[in-house]
Amino acid sequence: MPNADPRLIVALDEPDLTSAHKLVARLGDSVSYYKVGLTLLAQGGLSLCQDLKAQGKLVFQDWKLHDIGAQVEGAAKAATSGACDLLTVHAEPQVMKAAVAGRINPKTRIIGVTVMTSLSQADLDDMGYGMSLTDLVLRRVDQAVECGLDGVVASPHEAAMIRARVPADFLIVTPGVRPVGADVNDQQRIATPEDAFRNGASHVVVGRPITRAADPVAATQAILAAIQTI
Repeated sequence: MPNADPRLIVALDEPDLTSAHKLVARLGDSVSYYKVGLTLLAQGGLSLCQDLKAQGKLVFQDWKLHDIGAQVEGAAKAATSGACDLLTVHAEPQVMKAAVAGRINPKTRIIGVTVMTSLSQADLDDMGYGMSLTDLVLRRVDQAVECGLDGVVASPHEAAMIRARVPADFLIVTPGVRPVGADVNDQQRIATPEDAFRNGASHVVVGRPITRAADPVAATQAILAAIQTI
């Protein structure tokens, strides 16, 4: 069986901490990197993050920080002083600058969310953005580089054009990744893990295709097998 690959981040989008701990135990050594999102963070999920680090796992705290500068700086300071290898903020200049200013641990990577993968062009039009989805993503990517972020979160559909304009070590973390045959669920802009990496992604985030599979370990191993030569 393929070994755990830190390029694969499993989204622990479980309803409660007990379920999350059970899933981590079930996945065992097949997964080395986990994303902990707002549902768990809002119910004491930082203890889960600490437990994951104690097990030797990498931890992605998916806060998607978005507030006035002082609040973002304070939150970034708190998050990066604990069990946090990767932290998300919304890719707006004031927010990104504040997060970088608040970072305590230089090893914690901070990445900016460009446009949520659940959003389509029609959604952006409804929200009042007077530009195309692609142009908005690229503007936010350029601003993330200028603000000193370590990378961005973006759809795998945008990964290739982002990779062509950023430094070589810039992270491109792609949610909305679905293996062949998996349900789309609420995602709009999706691709397979293999395509995401071929397009320039540094990491893929996979949730329900693993966590809701009848056999999560087998689902993980199938993805690891598909990406091991890329």
